Amino acid sequence: MVYMDADIQVFDNIDNLFHMSDGYLYAVMDCFCEKTWSHTPQYNIGYCQQCPDKVCWPAEMEKQRPALYFNAGMFAFEPSKLTFDSMMETLMSTAPTPVAEQKMYIPIPLVYNLVLAMLWRHPENVDVERVKVAHYCAAVSVFFASACQIVYCCVVNKILQTDVKGSKPWKFTGKEPNMQREDIQKLVKKWWEIYNDDSMDFRSNETRAETESRSELQHITDKALRGVMYRPVHVLPAPPAA
Repeated sequence: MVYMDADIQVFDNIDNLFHMSDGYLYAVMDCFCEKTWSHTPQYNIGYCQQCPDKVCWPAEMEKQRPALYFNAGMFAFEPSKLTFDSMMETLMSTAPTPVAEQKMYIPIPLVYNLVLAMLWRHPENVDVERVKVAHYCAAVSVFFASACQIVYCCVVNKILQTDVKGSKPWKFTGKEPNMQREDIQKLVKKWWEIYNDDSMDFRSNETRAETESRSELQHITDKALRGVMYRPVHVLPAPPAA
C-alpha cells in the first residue's frame, strides 16, 4: 500500500512503488533545517541528512548519530498484523524521544515526496520537472498552545509549529514566507490544473440513478451518525514517538 497525506498531489505514474521488495517501509528522507525541528540535536548542530557533508555529525557524538528519518506524509509499505503488534508492544515499552523511531526503512528519491521546504533548503537536490509527488506543506510558523487546545502534539504548554496556510493551493496568496518563489507558484498552478480537470472527476459520468442512490446512502449515514457526533471524546496522551 502507498499512504499519502491529504495535502499531496500526484503528477506522474508511481506504480513501481507497489513492486518494491517486501519487508521494508519505503519513504523520502526528511529535512531538519526548518525551525519545526529546533528541539532536535540535528537542528542545533546544523546537521541535515539531505546534505550530510555540508555540516558533518560531530565525531565525539558518533554513538548518538541519528538513524535515517523519513517524512511521514507519504510511504509505501506492506500491511502486517504481526508487524503492527510488534510496533505497539515496542511503543508501550519505549520512553518518548525527540523524533519517532523509524528503523527498517529504505529511502527513496525525493521525486516521490517533494516537501516544499526542499526548494529553498536543498535546491541542489531538486529537479521540479521530474517531481512525481508534491507535498504542499511548509511548517515554519510557531504558536503557544495551552492545555485546553487540541493540537498535533501530546505535550501541552509548549512551543509548537503549524503549517503556513499559504502553502496549500486552496489557500495560496503568494504573500507568506517563500511562497512568492516561481517554482512554488508553478507547483500550485499544476495542482489547480488537476483540480479543475473535469475529465478526472470520477462522478462526471454518473447516471441519475447512481446519483440518487448515493444521495440516499448519504442521508442514511448522516442520520446514523447524528446521535454520536457530539459525544465527548477522551484523549489519551502518547509520547512523540507515536
